[in-house]
Amino acid sequence: MQFTYLYSSLVAKAGDELPPTPFMHETIYRPTTEVLTMATTSERLAVAPSTTTTWNIDPTHTNVEFGVRHLMISTVKGRFAKVSGAVIFDAADPSALEVDATIDVASIDTRQEQRDAHLRSGDFFDAERFPSIRFVATRLDGDVDGEFTLTGDLTIRDITRPIVLRVTSEGRVRDPWGNARAGFSATGKIDRRAFGLTWNQALEAGGVVVGDEVKLSIDLELTRVA
Repeated sequence: MQFTYLYSSLVAKAGDELPPTPFMHETIYRPTTEVLTMATTSERLAVAPSTTTTWNIDPTHTNVEFGVRHLMISTVKGRFAKVSGAVIFDAADPSALEVDATIDVASIDTRQEQRDAHLRSGDFFDAERFPSIRFVATRLDGDVDGEFTLTGDLTIRDITRPIVLRVTSEGRVRDPWGNARAGFSATGKIDRRAFGLTWNQALEAGGVVVGDEVKLSIDLELTRVA
């Protein structure tokens, strides 16, 4: 077996004095294989710098809006005022983007209180039994710094269905207080019947009061927290 001998002076910089040790004046013999094993172990223990960052949804600068056809001739638009959640982004693997967002159903606002109360009722969202809407991303395709599609699971009334959002990055900046921020806009659509939102009324002339397709429009602002 080939041996390599090490002198204790090798662990000090040129000209430095080592503190006294029992082996200060002794030659230490170690097998080359042992030295290599120690080096390999040291490399494994080295931790690479993290490329992952965490961002929180800024509810005061985020809008989740929807539009539904009314009486077959116009579109009623509304929004959810309370949105929360987090995004975890890995610069080394952008496709592994994690998004978990929650919407407070009771915060629905269509600018007409009677209609909002009906939407919160059991005919639609049943906000008392199902107070939250949740979205969890499952897949990203495209350029996270440009345009991409974000596939995820949307849960309404405890019914979960896949949804695809078309997303555009609006850029990243630092605000006047030094906080890193990022903006995104997204659009999508769902069939409300797939989530148990089936209430409707027929019109005498044909058609229905409420359309089945719901168009979504989202403007999202994130603040980096880690």
